[in-house]
Amino acid sequence: MSQSADLPMNFGGIDEDEYSSFDASKILIWPVSYEGTVSYGSGTGAGAMAIVDASRNMELYEEETDSEVYKLGIHTLEEFKPRATPEAMMQDLYERTKELLESGKFICMLGGEHSVSAPIIKAHYEKYPNLSVLQIDAHADLRDTYDGTPHSHASIMARVLRDLRIPSVQVGIRSISGEEARALKEGLPTKIFWARDIVGRTDWIEDAVDSLSEEVYLTIDIDGLDPSIVPTTGTPEPGGLGWYETLALIRRIAEKKTIVGMDLVEYSYFENYDSPAFLCSKLVYKTLAYIFHRQLPKVMTAA
Repeated sequence: MSQSADLPMNFGGIDEDEYSSFDASKILIWPVSYEGTVSYGSGTGAGAMAIVDASRNMELYEEETDSEVYKLGIHTLEEFKPRATPEAMMQDLYERTKELLESGKFICMLGGEHSVSAPIIKAHYEKYPNLSVLQIDAHADLRDTYDGTPHSHASIMARVLRDLRIPSVQVGIRSISGEEARALKEGLPTKIFWARDIVGRTDWIEDAVDSLSEEVYLTIDIDGLDPSIVPTTGTPEPGGLGWYETLALIRRIAEKKTIVGMDLVEYSYFENYDSPAFLCSKLVYKTLAYIFHRQLPKVMTAA
């Protein structure tokens, strides 16, 4: 049995209360276990806790930023379980998010299917009225309804762009429906960076970042990355973003803007296939390091 198996079941396996209790922590990891509207591959309902489990094997020193972001305190909230209906799920998520935002802590939600991001973004928008959204995704998610519900994983950005009118930047898109194409033609407050134009390059990143407002909510559908590195997702579209260009984008956003909340969704858990869960946990931790490293002392380059 590895040493990590003996660590607490929290993000990073942090066993010191001073770095993991709610009161002591600046960052909240919120597992939301829900796949109520999945339409192809399944497994997202178990994804959040699989990411938490995998994170216990990470090194908590982040080498790019020369920092240990866990020392700001990372508290893992109780797993948020599915409600009886999509409507009840979205309403309860919205109300709980508003409560958590009152604490002044940074929320990082782990899904779960992408539909759960909508009420969380709505609550952030009410706190940060100058908010914009950066979406990493293979899909535009602009269907007004899908399979009879507006609370579908395929409708998350319809809620953000049509209902809330939050300006957005969508990165890595490579699969849309005719309905979505017509909606884009009619005009929505979004700028799309198509995967075909950006994969393997970084010269588009400044344009993407400059298209955002000062306060940004980051939503990462893991299928935005290429299925060669994350095959375990509901709809693994070919031709996605690579690891380093994804990191370059997120790091630049953190440098130029203020990321006020984030989520990572659509990872599907498959038993005995742990590497994608580890990638997700690493992506979350590196993103947190990009956001908060200025608040921490350097380890190797300390004066």
